[in-house]
Amino acid sequence: MDAKTIRSTKGRGRLYDSILETVGDTPVVRINNIAPAGVRVYVKVESFNPAASVKDRLALNIIEAAERAGTLKPGQTVIEATSGNTGIGLAMVCAQKGYPLVVTMAESFSVERRRLMRMLGAKVVLTPRAEKGTGMYLKAVELAAQHGWFLAHQFETSANADIHEATTAREVIADFAGDRLDYVVSGYGTGGTVTGLARVLRKERPETRIVLTEPSNAQLVGSGVAQERSADGGPATGHPSFEPHPIQGWTPDFIPKVLQECLDTGGYDQLIPVSGADGIAWAKKLAQREGILTGISGGATLAVAMGLAEKAEPGTVILAMLPDTGERYLTTPLFADIPEDMDAEESALSLSTPGYQMG
Repeated sequence: MDAKTIRSTKGRGRLYDSILETVGDTPVVRINNIAPAGVRVYVKVESFNPAASVKDRLALNIIEAAERAGTLKPGQTVIEATSGNTGIGLAMVCAQKGYPLVVTMAESFSVERRRLMRMLGAKVVLTPRAEKGTGMYLKAVELAAQHGWFLAHQFETSANADIHEATTAREVIADFAGDRLDYVVSGYGTGGTVTGLARVLRKERPETRIVLTEPSNAQLVGSGVAQERSADGGPATGHPSFEPHPIQGWTPDFIPKVLQECLDTGGYDQLIPVSGADGIAWAKKLAQREGILTGISGGATLAVAMGLAEKAEPGTVILAMLPDTGERYLTTPLFADIPEDMDAEESALSLSTPGYQMG
């Protein structure tokens, strides 16, 4: 850009009838400062969704698919089990559409997530940390049955992968039209993103390798052990290979039914585990070197993408999915060493001039 040129904007050329119309069409952004030379690495920044995560997509489609089918009645309470992002997305949708929302969430997930949901009008019922994701899931099932509420079923519903097939995948196809796309990297929470992407990329970009990733200390898919399921496809029990991990939003203690489609149809080419420590490290590098704020899950996805980039041939193009923003990780290990008060260097800067110093 010329030194005298001032950046300008023109607006989107339309007026939106509600916040829900702004879901999707998130940007794909190149990584410039931390990617290896000769390889193009991009990230799809899902925090540009209105409630700041990829889960806004499925939250909106779950509710609207149920409205179309008549399974969700006007004013009926919606309930769902969530680690946070789906609950925040549902809270946004339900607030706009006028549905009461109850969320069940294990107490181990970050406090800011429950506060965000409550800010958006939802009720949050906490479940014991020791019962993991299965506990919060089964609590939601109990409450739905007891009170006649609509259970969103994010881990089982076809509305989940369908919206990624119709939006996320179409955006990727359009953004890389006429260009290379050698790898797409994604983790899984419900599995909707990777399953929806696979449905489209397998047909329209068969040369693109789909890389699935999961925590290295909780390799459910990598174990090869099948998930025990109840009659509706939900988990009957927790998966035996699960261990607690810091990548919130990824890999509950069961293999979701939505992901099972991708596993059964060969919807991914390679499975690469990643450590929580690497996810944290790369999320920090992304923020401090690229100015892109993402959570531990986004950092973990980028870590895998960077591992591929280091070994890739010149000209290779890699896309990593960034599920959410870093701001909902303030009370997690991602921010553990980020101080509230001035450090020594900052104090020295303050003392370098005489005025306005802290006491």
